[in-house]
Amino acid sequence: MKVYLSLVKFSHTIFALPFALTGLVLGFVVSGTPFSWEKLLLVLGCMVTARNTAMAFNRYIDKDIDAANERTKVRELPSGKLSGSQVLLFIAFNAILFIAFTWFINPLCFYLSPVALLVIMGYSLTKRFTFLCHLILGTGLSLAPVGAFIAVTGYFHILPIILGFAVLFWVSGFDIIYALQDEDFDKSKGLFSIPSYFGANNALKISRGLHFISAGLLLFFLYQSHIHIDRVAYLAILGTLIFISRLVAQHLLVSANDLSKVNMAFFTNNGIASVVYGLLFIVDLLL
Repeated sequence: MKVYLSLVKFSHTIFALPFALTGLVLGFVVSGTPFSWEKLLLVLGCMVTARNTAMAFNRYIDKDIDAANERTKVRELPSGKLSGSQVLLFIAFNAILFIAFTWFINPLCFYLSPVALLVIMGYSLTKRFTFLCHLILGTGLSLAPVGAFIAVTGYFHILPIILGFAVLFWVSGFDIIYALQDEDFDKSKGLFSIPSYFGANNALKISRGLHFISAGLLLFFLYQSHIHIDRVAYLAILGTLIFISRLVAQHLLVSANDLSKVNMAFFTNNGIASVVYGLLFIVDLLL
């Protein structure tokens, strides 16, 4: 079990899960639907199995690339800790389980489940032909609040869509920072990324631009939430300001000439941002 948790980097669930739970609670509040433990557990099941599918597929598709990269050759497939057939079975099991969970949620979630799988698995292929791969990754994680909201309500709504776009630009921005580590390797292997295509300095400028858009969308989401829920959300305001401060902080930690704090900027900083934001926003919605 431990090797599979390592395969899918289970700790990185911390990025999307708070936004999925925010979308879930938002769905209960906006629709007036009574809270359901069943819906919560089904959404959590979807989050875990979707992420397992996407990450395992990424590791399987990239196994040869990872084997050639000094930074990633210790991963489970290139190091021989897991075989290709084991990972393929793991992917199939989680994909089927994900679709099964959506069947028990509502028809719209079930009908959209193949689309969601296509997006989150398709990301792994994009680095081979477009530097926009970071935005595809962001799109995959942006589905979390939208999907969780639909799980409760059975319909689309502007609020989770705005939040989803904020997540898209946030994730895209920090994935560019993470990709700085492989700029030279990606160039040598003909792989596409914003750092390998535009260079480190320009990549950081693009990342800052994406995070600026994300911050603006979070403020717009806060404003729209006030309109739809019709009350001042003080904890949500605090959570938004803390999140934006974390966006700024990660750009102070990394420069084109110093990548020593990339992991702190990528995981620690963004993990704190998402958890604090989600917690404060959810508590505010429930008060």
